[in-house]
Amino acid sequence: MIGTKYNSISAAGVVLAVTVLSLCASAQINSGITSPPVNERPPLLQNVGIEQHLDAQIPPDLAFVDDAGRPVKLGDYFGRKPLILNLVYLNCTMLCGQELAGLASAMRLIKFDAGNEFEVITVSFDPRETPAMAAAKKKDYVGRYGRANAAAGWHFLTGQAPAIDALTKAVGFQYQYDSKTNQYAHATAIMVLTPQGRISRYLYGVDFPPKDLRLGLVEASQEKIGNPVDAVLLYCYHYNPETGKYGAVISNILRLAGAVTILIIGGMLLILWRLDRSATRKAESKISTYAQ
Repeated sequence: MIGTKYNSISAAGVVLAVTVLSLCASAQINSGITSPPVNERPPLLQNVGIEQHLDAQIPPDLAFVDDAGRPVKLGDYFGRKPLILNLVYLNCTMLCGQELAGLASAMRLIKFDAGNEFEVITVSFDPRETPAMAAAKKKDYVGRYGRANAAAGWHFLTGQAPAIDALTKAVGFQYQYDSKTNQYAHATAIMVLTPQGRISRYLYGVDFPPKDLRLGLVEASQEKIGNPVDAVLLYCYHYNPETGKYGAVISNILRLAGAVTILIIGGMLLILWRLDRSATRKAESKISTYAQ
């Protein structure tokens, strides 16, 4: 298992930290609390961040309740397709709604369909939230996504504290409750899982580039979904765990460009050689005719 820890103010989570800090700053202003020095983390962020657990197995026996009120286990969703997992709380008035909207927008911009090529599991980390709340959120965001049969591929789950704690620890999702504001301080990220429920990729923030989302799903599926163009893109773009994004690999791009150039030149030489042979044969045929 590869493990890389990222605090909320690390380079990997700087966008997340800015957003979370804005929430905390607002709460501090309203409560009259002065901000700490810039080189210190606010108390509300002491235990907030993302700790990457790449290749870790999500416990399949964790029990939750789906948006229809049915008891389910996470393993019920394993074994068929790559998955997107994200952790939110449904009463969140800031980050979680932006994250869900960003995810729905990114999914609209890729050709893969939730329910066909992949599935989405959105889990509330607030044990007080209910299946009815999950059903309302699902109706909203599945509607925004707008694809046919999406409701069968996007699952909203609620659960009890032990299962939530086990899941958040498994994925390295660290958050903290503020009783004064009745809100959670948390980072935002989605996790792309293999069909077997192993963590393949983390994508940070509330706005997910469609290219990164598509490539993450293709990689998690071990290229069982996608097309030859995706294979080429995965050769040219590699996942960077420090940024949670796919970046261009210049050396691979140059190799590919060189190979394409050689193929083009080789093809042109072959065409010219065939044209030359054809012209030679025609000339020889004419000479033979005249000789007769």
